[in-house]
Amino acid sequence: MQIGFLTIDWIDVLDILLVAFMLYQIYKLIQGSIANKIFFGYLMVYGVYLVSKALGMEFLSSILGQFMNMGVLALLIIFQQEIRRFLMMLGRSTSIRENTLLKKFYTPKVAKENINTLQSIVEAVKVMSLSYTGALIVIEKEDDLKKFIESGDVLDAEVSKRLILTIFHKNSPLHDGAVIIKDGRLAAARCMLPVSESGTISPTLGFRHRAAFGMSEQTDAAIIVVSEEKAEISFVNHGGIFRNMSIQDLEAKLKDYILND
Repeated sequence: MQIGFLTIDWIDVLDILLVAFMLYQIYKLIQGSIANKIFFGYLMVYGVYLVSKALGMEFLSSILGQFMNMGVLALLIIFQQEIRRFLMMLGRSTSIRENTLLKKFYTPKVAKENINTLQSIVEAVKVMSLSYTGALIVIEKEDDLKKFIESGDVLDAEVSKRLILTIFHKNSPLHDGAVIIKDGRLAAARCMLPVSESGTISPTLGFRHRAAFGMSEQTDAAIIVVSEEKAEISFVNHGGIFRNMSIQDLEAKLKDYILND
């Protein structure tokens, strides 16, 4: 196809569409964060560089060219979290578990212990919500949470309602941090989670919720948060949150996460 002095074929159209899609995905990842402003600032400098080069402004284009060369390395450092999330998103999209067509031919193995722990978790969350007890519970799926488990006190105990309530009791030395459930067992307590820096998180949400978001951005784990101030139950997974859930909704969400997600 000829447009003025330009010759465009289907490869050029595909090239433009792929670049547009990539930029849109990058924008979604950095939307609301401080990285958003840095990214657009970098694009502005790049635009000035292209204009100065087109106009033959050798001195300015040479200076900006050096800045652009160093800027690529700086962007890799600044956007390391966003790049990690982008690559994880691509990896999950090619996973058999995430592919709608391949899911029909693949039945995931679900550990019986994981199903058996659901009732204990749900019952404990119900009690903690009624008593305004803050809690942060992480349930492992596919991504290995070993480094987060090692950041806390390793227990490797059978999951029970009484044990969870004891850990999150305000006078317990283990109540700070998160509890991690792995293979149907309570792997560790008082675990440190990565705190999300996203600007899209509601300012009304506290540290526990930000830690839950941070964990969901880096892993495929499901996180349950019980608010100490509002007794609100939240479910966080894949960077999304379901707030103010009933016990019935939470139980259904957990079963769906373990069996079908």
